[in-house]
Amino acid sequence: MARTLRTLCFFITSQPSLHSSMRRLLCSLTPQLLCLAAYLLFSATSCAADAQDLLLRGFAAEPDPSVTSFQPLLTDPTNNFSLSFLRVGKTQLALAVVHIASGEPLWQADMPLLPRWSSPTQLSFNGSLIVSDSHSGVFWSTKTDGDRVLLSNSSNLQIIKGDDGGVLSPIWQSFDFPSDTLVENQIFTSAMALVSSNGLYTMRLGSDFIGFYARFNPDKDQMYYKHRALQAKADVVEGQGPIYIRISSDGYLGMYQNGLIPVDIQSFNSYQRSVPGIRRMRIGPDGNLKGYYWSGSEWVSDYVAISETCDLPSACGPYGLCRPDDGSCSCLETNRAGECSRALQSGDFCKAQNSKFRVLRKAGVELPYKELMGYVKTASLEKCEMACATNCSCWGLYTVTGPGSATTWTTRSKP
Repeated sequence: MARTLRTLCFFITSQPSLHSSMRRLLCSLTPQLLCLAAYLLFSATSCAADAQDLLLRGFAAEPDPSVTSFQPLLTDPTNNFSLSFLRVGKTQLALAVVHIASGEPLWQADMPLLPRWSSPTQLSFNGSLIVSDSHSGVFWSTKTDGDRVLLSNSSNLQIIKGDDGGVLSPIWQSFDFPSDTLVENQIFTSAMALVSSNGLYTMRLGSDFIGFYARFNPDKDQMYYKHRALQAKADVVEGQGPIYIRISSDGYLGMYQNGLIPVDIQSFNSYQRSVPGIRRMRIGPDGNLKGYYWSGSEWVSDYVAISETCDLPSACGPYGLCRPDDGSCSCLETNRAGECSRALQSGDFCKAQNSKFRVLRKAGVELPYKELMGYVKTASLEKCEMACATNCSCWGLYTVTGPGSATTWTTRSKP
């Protein structure tokens, strides 16, 4: 019996990126350099020393115009971390928990609009931590009724209710509201999300997997990375509760469901090795999740979730081609001037400014995460292209005509 081949048609509704020893050192310093090194060390220590180790009701602080990086307001007992005003650009600020030695932010308050680095911007505590100014109002608030604010030696910012006569649980903590970073022993649950600094990429947990998602359009996120639990002897059991993940001090990212035994681990380069400082992971503006540890003088790269550049969601930008052998970028098409064809500014091809376009076809092109995309079956390539042409939000399509057969990328381009 003859088999009927059908075309698998992947609709692309976003701009595409395609896969094609200190003592000896001090002895060698001149007196002037030694004096400078001592001054810099004293200045950094003094800056942190100016911060408090406890915030009580009535606290208020304004940004210091002379500060160029971050202004500590509250420090942890080890003096490794601080709640700080973090300068963003030249004129704005964020509220952040900062690793003091490196200036790296480990957490930032979620403020859609950033206040100015000037008076009357202030951070206050009246039971709630509040960032505000008298002109624009409240930029961010914890909306709590606490009595004091602490910063733990793990970098967790906490608001506590009650006196210090006994062990009390926080009524609010920054670990429950991560930004783009996880730190060692911080629990990340399915109710949370890591969001890249540019807002384009997120990491979330599913029922038994870790997923990365790209915000290519405002209506829908596209998954581009999925890691399931792989431990054969400790599977995720349906109905036994949601999973969570945590960075272990032994050098791995562990996935857990119940108990202390992980159902999956992703090992770092320093797996089961002691390291001198804290570990952290961050989802970057390129959509990749990377792990680091503090060596005492710098952050050392220790883990990468997506190892191949061309497997990133937008490695070469809209209408870009990525070469798997070296990760270099080229154009899907060049114009007469030898430049890359420009991407359309809107995904709505029914609008007047996008009503004129032409079709560009290119064979031998792969999509890095096509297994995670939805698809439809059509009787032919022509019918697949017609379905895209009548869809106002379809930027292009990726087609496979059968097992082991050639692939085709078809896209809309400016005339």
